[in-house]
Amino acid sequence: QVQLVESGGELVQAGGSLRLSCAASGRTFKDYSMGWFRQAPGKERESVATISWNGNADHADSVKGRFTISRDNAKNMVYLQMNSLKPEDTAVYYCAAGVLFGWTLRADYWGQGTQVTVSS
Repeated sequence: QVQLVESGGELVQAGGSLRLSCAASGRTFKDYSMGWFRQAPGKERESVATISWNGNADHADSVKGRFTISRDNAKNMVYLQMNSLKPEDTAVYYCAAGVLFGWTLRADYWGQGTQVTVSS
C-alpha cells in the first residue's frame, strides 16, 4: 500500500517556475515507478513525466526541456521541477505510483492532486 500527498501547486505568472513535491508513505516506495499526470478543465488526464525505480525518466513532448521529474528513494519523495511555465500548463497535477510498461505508467495509487495555475 502506498499513500501519496502532493504539494507545491500555486498561482504563478507565465515564464515562472514551480517545484511540485509528492510525499509517499510505505516501505516499498523504491519498488514502484512513479509519474506525474495533469488534468485541465474539460480535458482528459494526461501523463506529464514518468520515472523508474532507479531514476530513468521520460517526459511528454509538450513539457520536454521545461519540466524535470526526479525522485529521492531515501526520502520517499518525487519531484516535478517546472520551468518556463505557460498558461496551457494550468491543470490539477497528480502524483501516481505503479508499474511502467515502456514509458507508460499503469498507476496503482494516486494522490489527491495539487492545482497549478499559470497566468498570462
